[in-house]
Amino acid sequence: MTLNTSRRQFFKNTSAVSAAALLGGTGLTACGGTSTAATLTTDEQLALTATQALAALKAGSLSATAYVTTLIQRAKSVSDLNAMITLDEAGALAVAKQVDADRAAGKTLGVLAGLPIVVKDNINSKALKTTGGTSSLRNFQPANNAPSLQKLIDAGAIVLGKSNLHEWAFGITSTNFTLGIDPITKAATRPCKNPYDSSRIPGGSSGGTAVAIATRFAPAGLGTDTGGSTRVPASFCGIAGFRPSVGDGVGKGRRYPDTANDALPISTTRDTLGPMGRTVADLALLDAVITGTALPSAKNLKGLKIGLPASFWAGLDDSVKAVAVAAKQKLADAGVVFVEADLDGIMALNDAISFPIALHEPVAAIPAYLVANNAPVKTVKEVSDQLASPDVQGAFGAIAGDVFGAAYPDVMATKRPALQKLYKDYFAAQGVEAVMFPTTLLAAPKIDAANGSKTLSYTVGGVEQKDKDTFGTCIRNTDPCTNVGIPSVSIPAGLTAGGLPVGMQIDGPLGSDANLLAIGMGMEAVWGSIKAPVMG
Repeated sequence: MTLNTSRRQFFKNTSAVSAAALLGGTGLTACGGTSTAATLTTDEQLALTATQALAALKAGSLSATAYVTTLIQRAKSVSDLNAMITLDEAGALAVAKQVDADRAAGKTLGVLAGLPIVVKDNINSKALKTTGGTSSLRNFQPANNAPSLQKLIDAGAIVLGKSNLHEWAFGITSTNFTLGIDPITKAATRPCKNPYDSSRIPGGSSGGTAVAIATRFAPAGLGTDTGGSTRVPASFCGIAGFRPSVGDGVGKGRRYPDTANDALPISTTRDTLGPMGRTVADLALLDAVITGTALPSAKNLKGLKIGLPASFWAGLDDSVKAVAVAAKQKLADAGVVFVEADLDGIMALNDAISFPIALHEPVAAIPAYLVANNAPVKTVKEVSDQLASPDVQGAFGAIAGDVFGAAYPDVMATKRPALQKLYKDYFAAQGVEAVMFPTTLLAAPKIDAANGSKTLSYTVGGVEQKDKDTFGTCIRNTDPCTNVGIPSVSIPAGLTAGGLPVGMQIDGPLGSDANLLAIGMGMEAVWGSIKAPVMG
């Protein structure tokens, strides 16, 4: 494919270039073997998805140095959203210049060469501190990169910095009380803010990564997911987020190479790293690099059978339901066959499992991580004594008292296997390749900087639902798959009448990650991209 020098044709071409072509070493080539493309403007650079950016870098229409410079400037211009804990301008530029020099010298480059990413600040990184957004680890620097991060770096990705998060990743809002007094509001926190409405949360706990991608100062990044932490912020911020298969949690069926000691742990059974980006195609690209597997192509949706379990569609906020129904109709028009069958008893069974796993496993996992990584603190109590966020203090109190220790053995021996069987039987009996529903019941709620967003209100069928628990409400649809270990993707599907993003989630059987991403790529082609946030 030859690159036309007009910018319009450039964007048309790069949109058509598949991530598979990039992985295969083909991609775009410049006219006559040298770049004749005009340098992309700042706005054009910011608009690039990860796949488009790699095509532009390979074509010679964009240098890594120019791209990183543009993104760093953008990050600084939206710093009031508190997306980053560490912005490594000098380090990122140094790597970018080396990529450009190696490219000019004709050296063989990795498939992600020159692609800037952000990394959630609970993921081990050798060059940058890993603070977890908590005071006890303020100066903690692990000796090695988490394996998934190392795979991306080895492929040529450039780390722009470490992104903000809910303290210790133990929450769903990314309202972090550790970062000090906000100079504007004087609140005792500097919460991560949603770029579509800075008075609202971006979701969590991977809120900073989501904000960085949504505000266009990073095309992609890494988050972590225990109960919904890549997908809730993806939904609230209008981007895509992926949770890969984790299987039984101890090896069988686990897709990513990371262990419990490669990121600040919560649950050894449920924790996983996951990519985040503006498109599912970008998620698939990062997933293929991390796992060393073939990259899928978008799925033909005609005749595709998708389950619509009613339990996940109940209780939706009216504005979210309107977007979801419209998204479903577009898929039906494209040939998707929907199966109206519920996962009977799913929510009650999941509720009996979730907290016993998430609040008992840290009892052993947290000190094991701290000791293995030679952290400055070594115990749950030492971490707890320096926590700043009220909700996280409450969670650590439950961990310290091991309040779910007695329930845990039965959960793992009977209840979790029952939940796994429920899903496995459903996929087999209904003959569906995935289930689909809104990622969250509501669009992004308001920030509560004083209380850490304890409660929220929304409207169902014209009736206001008042003082609902924020955590439980936000993760209701994202949590069950995490207790089963199956893969899950959140895809931006539209905006509410008030201009807030809505994500649709698809979950597939254990190990169906590539197929699920292929389905997601097919769906996003039908739904199209959503409008970017308007930044001052």
